[in-house]
Amino acid sequence: MRLFDNTETAFKLKSDSELERAYFLFKMIQSQPMVRIGTAVTNFALKAHLPVEGLIRSTVFDHFCGGVTEDDCLPNIEKMYEKGKVHSILDYSVEGKEDEAQFDDALKMTLKTIDFAEEKAAIPYAVFKPTGFGRFALYQKLTEGEELTSEEKVEWNRVVKRFHTVCKAAAAKDVPLLIDAEESWMQDAADDLIEELMEIYNKEKAIVFNTLQMYRHDRMDYLRDLHQRAHQKGYHIGMKVVRGAYMEKERERANEKGYESPICVDKQATDDNYNEAVRYMMEHKNMAIFAGTHNEESSYLLMDLAKEHNIAVDDKRMWFGQLYGMSDHISFNLAKEGYNVAKYVPFGPVRDVMPYLIRRAEENTSVAGQTSRELNLLKTEKARRKL
Repeated sequence: MRLFDNTETAFKLKSDSELERAYFLFKMIQSQPMVRIGTAVTNFALKAHLPVEGLIRSTVFDHFCGGVTEDDCLPNIEKMYEKGKVHSILDYSVEGKEDEAQFDDALKMTLKTIDFAEEKAAIPYAVFKPTGFGRFALYQKLTEGEELTSEEKVEWNRVVKRFHTVCKAAAAKDVPLLIDAEESWMQDAADDLIEELMEIYNKEKAIVFNTLQMYRHDRMDYLRDLHQRAHQKGYHIGMKVVRGAYMEKERERANEKGYESPICVDKQATDDNYNEAVRYMMEHKNMAIFAGTHNEESSYLLMDLAKEHNIAVDDKRMWFGQLYGMSDHISFNLAKEGYNVAKYVPFGPVRDVMPYLIRRAEENTSVAGQTSRELNLLKTEKARRKL
């Protein structure tokens, strides 16, 4: 039996009823029409302020999210850590905010999660999104090389200050910080800022982590160039490596605006690109990798590379990450072998976290084989438990 086929380890923290709920949810997600209808109905119900939060909470929200507040998440976080050796990363998944008060709230929340991570062995990283700290349009303007107005310059300075505030706190408390990647037409501004922060805060080791979306065909060149610059200036690179979460949106926009899509031609090209990034990072010192992946072959590859380069399974420069509610067969089986594994645990008010949940559902339907693999494993475990 290959490591990730062990369903007893994968689902040992799930009660029979949680197992049944997971099976029901993935069965629903497997159907593209169901996801489309469900998304439309949910969006309508939330906009019309219909009383659906209880229903959402008891099904999709509780499966994919840790809770409404960070304290809600703690029982699950402790359970995963104590019983499954799996760590957690608290991810405040509120998106699309546009005003200064909300950006300051996101800053406070990120600082709070840094404190949590400092106190709790179960929480190894803190995380935030660039657009949690500033307007999307601002990043976009900078990425597109447009001149900011004097008001926008003041606004951008506030964004930069928020980034520095969290990086300073993370460095002082020795808590590495993952910064998520977003759409390509705003990402250059975020990349440039994060690179400046790496130069300041990653002198001794990787504290500040950027994110590489390997469904973008230009990311390998970016990684090589960044490595060159880091080598010259003497700082460490921290990188979360993912495939990416905005594929449909990226293709649609490229099509609409008439430019070449930044997305790889097909799934195989994305997989090859992802694996190339993993290989490159494992071959070079002064790099720390957080491999965010639900792909079994990429996970086996990273395990093989660690052996090949004599890197200990629990070396803090190498982490595996999966989303809460998904790929437990990867997370819990890796953790049992002694690897560093963390689940991204999203939290936030139900209504604010819905864009995140909808993206998760859409992503699952668009990745061929992902959902059927989850279903087969759940079915195997149900049979093993004679449910």
